[in-house]
Amino acid sequence: MKACKALLVSETKLMIRDGNSLFFGVGFAVVLTMIFGLVMGGKPAYAGAAFSLFDQSYGGLAAIGLAATGLMGMPLVLADYRHRYILRRYMVTPASPALLLGVQLVIHVAVSLLSLVAVTLTATLFGFHMRGSVLRFLLAYGLVLVSVFSLGMVIASLCPSVKSAELWTSLLYFPMLLLSGATLPYEILPLPLQLLSDILPLTQGIKLLKNTSLGLPSPDARLPIVLLAAITVVCVAISLRKFRWVPGTR
Repeated sequence: MKACKALLVSETKLMIRDGNSLFFGVGFAVVLTMIFGLVMGGKPAYAGAAFSLFDQSYGGLAAIGLAATGLMGMPLVLADYRHRYILRRYMVTPASPALLLGVQLVIHVAVSLLSLVAVTLTATLFGFHMRGSVLRFLLAYGLVLVSVFSLGMVIASLCPSVKSAELWTSLLYFPMLLLSGATLPYEILPLPLQLLSDILPLTQGIKLLKNTSLGLPSPDARLPIVLLAAITVVCVAISLRKFRWVPGTR
């Protein structure tokens, strides 16, 4: 327990000192929420809608933190630790590599939740309130979180170097950030881009978050739920099988 606590404190300090996870996971999400609130205000989502365009965007804004930490933060940290043989060094200490992975998971999930709280508090300043069930929203958020983090773990498991991890995280993160509805509202995208966006896991996750936050009926909710659950199972299986503690080993 002492080793776990000491490792958690030290890794948290390193994460704060680096600043990237907090900036992209929390700061960027809050700033974007403020911009959306100022630009959209109380404009209705469409003629006769019972909710505003800003309310409709909340699900996407809430997903920014988990996308940043799950697809950029944790995979790059683990790839860097493997590249610098830090994981191997932990094999001869009371703090095992598995403990280090667990601590990293706790830290980045905590940053994601911090982002969710910060975005929600900021959104309330612009008139947002949860119209749907808070419990259902949190369950949906948890499903999206584990599926996104499992994708990040696949990158961390398969990439042989930090540079390749940076490449693949960027190729996965930025298209999702731009096309899934996290930054640009999905509803304003041209139809070809919507069809392209629909194949992205985060798009399905944000659709689920939007419906649950707005309290809308979700007759087609099975598709995103099944898809996200399947991605989680497949990615976790790949990560467990392919994760390397030391560069160049299986």
